[in-house]
Formats: sequence, C-alpha cells, structure tokens
Amino acid sequence: MITELIDIKKLRKKLGVSQIALAKKAQVSQSLIAKVESGLLDPSFSNAQKIFSALEDIGNKKAILAKEIMQTRIISVKPTYNIKSVVAKMKKYEISQMPVIEENNVCVGIVNDKLIIDFIINNKDDSSVLIKEIMEEVPPIINENAKLDVFSNLLKHYSLVLVAKKGKLKGIITKADVITKVKY
Repeated sequence: MITELIDIKKLRKKLGVSQIALAKKAQVSQSLIAKVESGLLDPSFSNAQKIFSALEDIGNKKAILAKEIMQTRIISVKPTYNIKSVVAKMKKYEISQMPVIEENNVCVGIVNDKLIIDFIINNKDDSSVLIKEIMEEVPPIINENAKLDVFSNLLKHYSLVLVAKKGKLKGIITKADVITKVKY
C-alpha cells in the first residue's frame, strides 16, 4: 500500500495507467488525479483511499505469474543421451535448448545449441559423447506463483527458467515465452 500522495504519479506511470483510467477505477474525477499528482490539492481521506485502493487493484491484476505463461510440456534429455540423439531431438521439436533431467525428475543441467556447436567444432566426429560431459549448470528453478518481474530478471542472465510446485517440475519459461505471451 502506498503511504505518500507523492507516490501516486510514479506508481501510476509504472503500471502504465492513464489518469483517466485511474480516475475511473477509483471513481473520482481525472482532474482530481491531476491536481493531486501536481501537488495542487490534498484530497479528502476517502478519495485518497479510493486512489490507493485502485492502484493496488491495478497492480495486482498486472502481476503475471509463472504458471500463467510457462510451457507445461517439458522437452528434456537424460544425462546419458549422446550428442547425436540430443541434436535429433532438438531438430524434431524445433528447439534450441533443453533441461537435462535424471530419472527421478531432478534437473541436473541444461544443454543448448551453442554448447553442441562448440563441441562439434572442437571435437569433430565424436557424437557418442554423453551430454552430461558438456552440459551447463542447472538453470534457476522458481515457484509457479513467481511474478513476471522475478523470472524476467532471471532470464536476463539465463536462457530458461524452470517452474516447480512443491519440488516437482511443472513447466519451463524461456525468453520467447515472455515475448510471445505477455501482452503490451
């Protein structure tokens, strides 16, 4: 909850809401919002409550959760797969990366096209090498109720994020999922 009137304009802009939309949601006039934001008017307590409540409601609705945009079909490989079989799977599903998951549904790493290309360039025809020998570390695993700002920040540093519920993998989020599923 906002505690200062001076925060109204900053939060409204952060949420991408116009003064008109905020006024409508708060059931006050747009001119009241404009005067409050410019510091020309101190609203009544009840109007301030309406504005703060409307901003909170808008903020809660804008919060996109991981479970809302994750891919629930996790295409993965086992650590014992060889490079040739991983490449075949990537081609089949037209993907560039996959988590490496053991029998007990535990992620132990990630493999992507960059790793495979680097390996092929440096090792030529040795496609029998197991993926566990070239995979990268485990990507971040988040709760299905994690908000967009959490997993979008993680995707700045990782190519994918895994989503879990009570320790069990439930989905995967990539940068492409955020771009295609988040509406602007």
